[in-house]
Amino acid sequence: MASAGLQLIAFILALSGICGIIIATLLPNWKVNVNVGSNIITAIIQLQGLWMDCTWFSTGMFSCTLKHSILSLPVYVQTARTTMVLSCILSALGICISTVGMKCTRLGGDRETKNRTTFAGGVCFILSGVCGLIPTSWYMKEIISNFWDPTVPEHNKHEPGGAIYLGIISTALLLVAGVIFCTSCLKRHQEARHYPPSQQDILTTQS
Repeated sequence: MASAGLQLIAFILALSGICGIIIATLLPNWKVNVNVGSNIITAIIQLQGLWMDCTWFSTGMFSCTLKHSILSLPVYVQTARTTMVLSCILSALGICISTVGMKCTRLGGDRETKNRTTFAGGVCFILSGVCGLIPTSWYMKEIISNFWDPTVPEHNKHEPGGAIYLGIISTALLLVAGVIFCTSCLKRHQEARHYPPSQQDILTTQS
C-alpha cells in the first residue's frame, strides 16, 4: 500500500511537471527587459521567448512577433528549443507508461511486467527532467553573463523571466517523480528476492 501511495504522489508530481514544462516552453518571458522612457509610446517591457518576442507598451498595447528564422537565432536558443520539446515528449511518454505500470491500476499484466513498465516510466521522467534542466540553466547563464558584461549596452541587457524559473521547478518535479518510480520498483525487486521459498518449491526439491 505504501508503494502504491508513493507512486500516486510521484504521478501527481510528474503531471504537475509536464504541465509546467509545456507552459514554460510556450511562454515568451524567458528574457525580460524593463525600459521606462519619457515618451508615452515608449516600450516599457520587452519579453523574449523561444518562439516569439513580445513588447508591452506604456499605452497598454501588447504585440508579439514570431521567430520564423531558425538559423539567425543564437546557439543556446536553438538548443533550448530542441531540448524543451524533447522534454515535453519524454514527459508525456512517461505519463502514458507509468499509468500502465502503476500498482493502483489494473493495466500492464502481471507484477513483474508492471514493475518493468513503472521503471521505464521513471526513466522517461528522469530523462525529461535532464533535458529540461540543461536549456534553462544554459539560458540563465547567458542572461547573467550578458547582464554583467560591461561592453553590452544597457538597453540590450535582460533579466531572467518567469518561464525560466517555471522550467526549473518543473524539471525538479519530473526528476523527483522519476526517482520515486525507479526506487519503488527496485524495492519491489529486493523484497521479492528476500521472500522465503514456497512450500511447493520445498516439496519439489525434496522429491
